[in-house]
Amino acid sequence: MAQLILFNKPHNVLSQFTDRGTETTRETLSDYIDMPGVYPAGRLDRDSEGLMLLTDDGKLQARISDPKFKMPKTYLVQIEGEVSDASLGQLRQGVRLKDGLTRPADVEQIPAPSLWPRDPPVRFRKTVPDCWLKLTIREGRNRQVRRMTAAVGHPTLRLVRWRIGDWSLDELQPGEWRKIDL
Repeated sequence: MAQLILFNKPHNVLSQFTDRGTETTRETLSDYIDMPGVYPAGRLDRDSEGLMLLTDDGKLQARISDPKFKMPKTYLVQIEGEVSDASLGQLRQGVRLKDGLTRPADVEQIPAPSLWPRDPPVRFRKTVPDCWLKLTIREGRNRQVRRMTAAVGHPTLRLVRWRIGDWSLDELQPGEWRKIDL
């Protein structure tokens, strides 16, 4: 029976089990999950937070992480500035990045979600407004959501992956995980 782990990755944690390459030790998945034989299905940048899926099933891992399967991934994104209809329209049509045009995103402006506090907190600037988007993509380029929002004039301040396919964070707090038998 295949196993699936839903993990709420905290900010500043690497989405791998070991840290190779720096003199300082950074937190990794092994600081939170002690279950041999499971591997991440995709990545989540160190400065991003939220849902990661881990599994012991190679076919499921490929279906989740390979862009050809177009599995939707939904993010809650705090951006700098007030978003315009034109910027939302660009995201919905696809954004030209250095590595090509993105697939169209499903995106809407949302009220600030009720999330856990981030450590460290997002820098607050009284003179620069911000707002939140709910954004769903069906591909997974490196730092794609951050590059998309920057390309339409709104740098990302906080990025939380909320859903992958049918799986979501629900009530998982940062660092918590739950196992599902498939």
